[in-house]
Amino acid sequence: MLNKVPAQAWRWYGLALLVIVLDQISKHWVEAVLTYNEPVVFTSFFNFTLRYNPGAAFSFLSDAGGWQRWFFTVVAIVVSALLVVWIARVAATKRLEAFGLTMILGGAIGNVYDRIVLGHVVDFIVVHYQDYYWPAFNLADSAITLGAILLIADMIFTKEKPANA
Repeated sequence: MLNKVPAQAWRWYGLALLVIVLDQISKHWVEAVLTYNEPVVFTSFFNFTLRYNPGAAFSFLSDAGGWQRWFFTVVAIVVSALLVVWIARVAATKRLEAFGLTMILGGAIGNVYDRIVLGHVVDFIVVHYQDYYWPAFNLADSAITLGAILLIADMIFTKEKPANA
């Protein structure tokens, strides 16, 4: 089975692994140096604040009682498995699509690791304007967002070649 995976796909999987490693290093670092919910201000619109999110994006279902941890874990594992297959299918021919999928895969696995091991996702990047705060996020979330933007750009700007060409 593994010998049928195109060589190009392994490069994308390696990049996803790099995203996971950088995400986990950053989360371990902020947990070691920051105090929970105490901001470290860098600019008037950006700080690091250690937060824990037991829910999904924007703390969706964060107060649901615990079942959401396993629900989001199962969803992320299923989606990650689909992404692995999808990347293998497009790795050699659709680089932008493969790159976007790779970012989503790395980010999803980075956050699912937190859910399984810690029971919550570690967030720490906070962007705000005056008193309007964007929910805290992490490098995995950033990778997922970048991946989604790349997939949208690929759909809008990449022209499919006709099948008979």
